[in-house]
Amino acid sequence: MDYIMQPWPWWISGVLIGFTVPLLYFLSGQGFGISTSLQQIGAMCSPHSKLSYFKNYDRVKGLWTLMFIIGIAVGGFIASQFLSSAPIEFLPESYMSLGGGIRLFVGGILIGFGTRYAGGCTSGHAITGIANLNWPSLVATIFFFVGGLAVTWGIGHLIF
Repeated sequence: MDYIMQPWPWWISGVLIGFTVPLLYFLSGQGFGISTSLQQIGAMCSPHSKLSYFKNYDRVKGLWTLMFIIGIAVGGFIASQFLSSAPIEFLPESYMSLGGGIRLFVGGILIGFGTRYAGGCTSGHAITGIANLNWPSLVATIFFFVGGLAVTWGIGHLIF
């Protein structure tokens, strides 16, 4: 039990995530990605939408994405409550203000726009897309990293 309570090496997570791709294909015939669940939620919340993005989405076939997301949330909760000796802080104190809330909201809009514009989220492109040898996914993943490094080591101090 002590081994489970300690932080695991990064490569174990990589191997487990890597096994997720073939397991999802085998069990559901679907690829790994999170942004499709947001399309599912949008389609469920607006069943009479005139937007083809929601109107043409197969709500019944996409229900598995909601179960997948709920499983991720429940797994994260279980791990944070029962497999960690330190409490998990979800939002730092600096985000619990009006300015912090606005930054989170704007950041969420930018991430949502970028996800839709890129045709998928980072996990979908980096894990499933590259596993399927999709050239556009490789390019998208490279630029996800370039953007992250540019903010972390470049312009991030100007924004934050």
